[in-house]
Amino acid sequence: MAELTELTEAVLSGKRKIVKDIVPEFIDTNVAPEKILDAMLVAMNEIGAKFKKNEIFVPEVLIAARAMNTGMELLEPILVSSGLKPEHKVVIGTVKGDLHDIGKNLVGMMLKGANFEVVDLGSDVTPEAFLEKAKEVGASAIALSALLTTTMPAMSETVRVFKEAGLDNVKVMVGGAPVTQAFCDEIGADGYAPDAATAVDCIKELIA
Repeated sequence: MAELTELTEAVLSGKRKIVKDIVPEFIDTNVAPEKILDAMLVAMNEIGAKFKKNEIFVPEVLIAARAMNTGMELLEPILVSSGLKPEHKVVIGTVKGDLHDIGKNLVGMMLKGANFEVVDLGSDVTPEAFLEKAKEVGASAIALSALLTTTMPAMSETVRVFKEAGLDNVKVMVGGAPVTQAFCDEIGADGYAPDAATAVDCIKELIA
């Protein structure tokens, strides 16, 4: 019988096959689903901390996040049936006119790894699409990504659309290579994250 620490190690090192083998083993032997989830969250918290300190880089984060997602796919039905669903939903996407999605995908993986329900709208997303989906799913926050200076105004437009709709309770976080804290302040967004690990902390703070 595997130990929960083995699951943590498997996620840390991105060993998806081990995760795929031992999560069902825990489920079959009636290990509490929240304990299985915690074992994986411990790994992702460590990954986030290491990423922030530049001790690991994007490839290692992606590998660990994919291992976590493998475990979550197996665990999710059990969590749902036991009433242990993620507390908050975050809608993410790359803004209108921008087709870059690697950074956005990484943020999505990290958020899932921190037990958020992530609704990913993909790239080239209009302000209205963000608004519609946030209303539909009851999002606590939206995360906007842009990799081009030419598409940054779409972030400003999205913030404006949310304010006009009176959705002040939905926090807006922005990020991407050309985006800065000064730009975030200028457009009236609620938070700015320079990288994927910081994005998780930023969202947690915004909705706390």
